[in-house]
Amino acid sequence: MSLSPSPALGYALLWAGFTGYLVVVRWSGRLGRRAVWTAIVVLLATFACLPPSLSHDVYSYVDYSRLGALHGIDPYLRGPAAAPTDPAFSHVDWPHTPSAYGPVFTLVTYPLAALPVGVAVYVLKAVSAAAVLAVAVLVSRLAARRGVESLAAAAFVALNPLVLVHVVGGAHNDALAVLVMMLGVAAVPAARPAAAGAAFAVAVAVKASAGFAAPFALLGVARQPFDSAVAPARTNRRAAGAMLLGGLLAATALAVGAYLAFGWNWLHAFGLASADQAHTSHLSVPTTIARIAGIGKGTASSAALALLAGLVAWLLVWTWRGGDWLRAAAWAGTGLLLATSWLLPWYLIWPLPLVALSRDRNLKLLVLALTAFQLAARIPL
Repeated sequence: MSLSPSPALGYALLWAGFTGYLVVVRWSGRLGRRAVWTAIVVLLATFACLPPSLSHDVYSYVDYSRLGALHGIDPYLRGPAAAPTDPAFSHVDWPHTPSAYGPVFTLVTYPLAALPVGVAVYVLKAVSAAAVLAVAVLVSRLAARRGVESLAAAAFVALNPLVLVHVVGGAHNDALAVLVMMLGVAAVPAARPAAAGAAFAVAVAVKASAGFAAPFALLGVARQPFDSAVAPARTNRRAAGAMLLGGLLAATALAVGAYLAFGWNWLHAFGLASADQAHTSHLSVPTTIARIAGIGKGTASSAALALLAGLVAWLLVWTWRGGDWLRAAAWAGTGLLLATSWLLPWYLIWPLPLVALSRDRNLKLLVLALTAFQLAARIPL
């Protein structure tokens, strides 16, 4: 079957972009700071200005905000079809599905209901681009502390074609969730464990998937003292306790605010998020293996999840024994993408900043391979 010109051109441009991405990451030192950061800012701005085409999830974000703010309908109980005359409804792909996003994200989008739908969409695209830029800056600063080349790390995150085309181009809220998660990651080496715990709690309240790094950060704090001048055991206990307390206080405050806004209905979002495992995307790894090997999708998915559980358990033990918690979290996030049956190309941003900082060449190569594998996803062939 031949490709129509537009999809064929888009597919070719994606591969050309991927090749350019590899060149920039590999030779970022020679290109120089000004050239790399200019490329990052220009490309993020460009994709923020393009209309969303490969996903209409951003219209769901806008519709949920309008359901609550304009129509008085709880977006955790009813989907966009509850207000079929709303201008956002005609663009929504999942009309009967309530919101699967955290209460923090839902509430911060409510002011968008005062804007025309098109303007609200571009506000969210701008927020997504700004969040990716902020993540790249954070990664660049953390890279120096970990002995990683900062320009290459920033380019590895911000110039990834899936990030540009899908995360920014589609205005997905994964960028905002990962930004808050990375604020938690950055708070650990800054000796601010309470702030780290609070940031991880907020990240989960934006999107549940952003919580995968938190257990590894807690174990890292518990095993590695912030201040070597203080007795390690005492420092570890205090730091870990402060992180737990910060997370608990933030989670409590968020739960109270969410209850006042939605009752307990916001908890349905976590159930919807986990229910995605009942779906399969054509280019998820388990689905692809099932198709090639001629086995059932359910069998492949169950095996993948079992392997993920074993990997996470081993990584937690390895971290407790003194392993690099950030590297372990990067592997856990990547393993999650490899194991899920519902893999969408914008999910790659979940572990991407951690992989950039992991000091693990094999893991970086694996993520690059996964990027190449996902280039065809959501392209209308």
